[in-house]
This record gives sequence, C-alpha cells and structure tokens, in this order.
Amino acid sequence: MIAKIRNYDVGLTNAFKNSIMFNNSGNIGLSLIILIFSSAPFVVDGKTPYLDEAITVQIMILVLQNLSSNTIGFFNAGRARMTGKDSLLKVFTMPSIYALPLVFLLKNFEIDMTQATLWPALVYLKNGLVPISLLTLGAQLAKTEFDLRSVDVHLSAFTRLIIGPMLAVLFIHLMDFHGVVAQTILIAYSVPTAVNTALIAVECDSYQDFASQAVMVSTIFSTVTLTLAIYLARIIFPI
Repeated sequence: MIAKIRNYDVGLTNAFKNSIMFNNSGNIGLSLIILIFSSAPFVVDGKTPYLDEAITVQIMILVLQNLSSNTIGFFNAGRARMTGKDSLLKVFTMPSIYALPLVFLLKNFEIDMTQATLWPALVYLKNGLVPISLLTLGAQLAKTEFDLRSVDVHLSAFTRLIIGPMLAVLFIHLMDFHGVVAQTILIAYSVPTAVNTALIAVECDSYQDFASQAVMVSTIFSTVTLTLAIYLARIIFPI
C-alpha cells in the first residue's frame, strides 16, 4: 500500500518490503530475549523458569526469518535488475536453504556431526557470522550517502517499529497465544530491520543506500520503541 501511494518502482518496492519483513532476530532479538527472561521479574527463587520457553520461541522465529530472508528476500532484491526466473535461480545458490533440511535429516538418522573432522571449522565460521556481517555493513555504510530527511527511510522505520508490533499484537490475539510465548513474539517483532537486508541489497546491487539507511535508522529509533515494547509486553500479556 505504501509503495503504491509513494509510486515506488519495482526495485524500491521490494527493498522496502525487505526492510519491514525481516528483523534482526539474531544478534539483537535472541540476545535480548536471553537478557530479559534471565533478569527480574522473571527470576523466581534464583531460577529462570521462563527462559527456556522464551529461547525456544525466539529460535523458531530466527529460523523462519533466516530461511525467508535467504529465499523471499533474495528474490525480492533480485527483481530490481533480474527477471523472475533469474531471481529464483539466485535463491537456489543460497546455502541456508539446504542447511535446514540437512539438519532435520541428520537429526532423524541421529548422526553426531560434532565428531566430524570439519566440525571445528564450522564452529569458527559460525562464530564469525555476526562480526563479518557487521564489518560488511560498516563498509557499505562508509560508501552510503546519508539523507536523514528521506521520507522513504523514515516510513520504513515507522512501519518496522510501530506498525510491525501492532500487527504482532493482533495476530497474537487471533492465534490465542498467552504469557511467555506472547511476550516473546511481541518483542521479537519489535526489533529493528535485519542487517541481512542491507547485505542482500549489496549482493543484488539493488538500492543499497536505502537498505543501509533503513537498517541504521530503525536501529537508532528502536532504542526508544523497543524499550516501550518490552514494557508493554508484560502489561498486555501477563504471566
């Protein structure tokens, strides 16, 4: 609706979609959930009875976000300069879409990959994900011409940080979630735009400046909106 009202072209429309569809559920969302549910008032007699449930919900959201950003996200970004067929082919070059089925396959056959020769290398790669992503984003930000008066960037941040949580509350009620699950979902969908959206934009050469600014601006504004969302989550969905 916003894209039609603002008369965006295909590339900016899809960059805008990515900026509001995919949130930073990993290095902000998961860390935040662990911090919240391992601190007062969620600590009872020195224990954290709600932490495991909250982490489980957040990890499910994280897996969904990662899988969809590496499929729908790449397809959207690719549509700026490629045909639908080429964008779809781009999606099939993403390792993550093969990783999830492989995980279920290995678990089904009870294969312990931690004993494999390559396991230490995979651990190093996993530990390097966040710093490499932030380093790449920093390099892109260094080349970005910032326009903090950009209406499109602020619309993206407003939709991600305000409209997103409002829609989350609606669907939480519709799906009849309560307590820890409801709180976790609301907080998870109140975090800023995913860093991956900027990296995807760079990879597909599709509105990199807009994508980078959307990540930065939403992250800055989330210091206020996310704090409010955490506070309201306890009030709207008490345990």
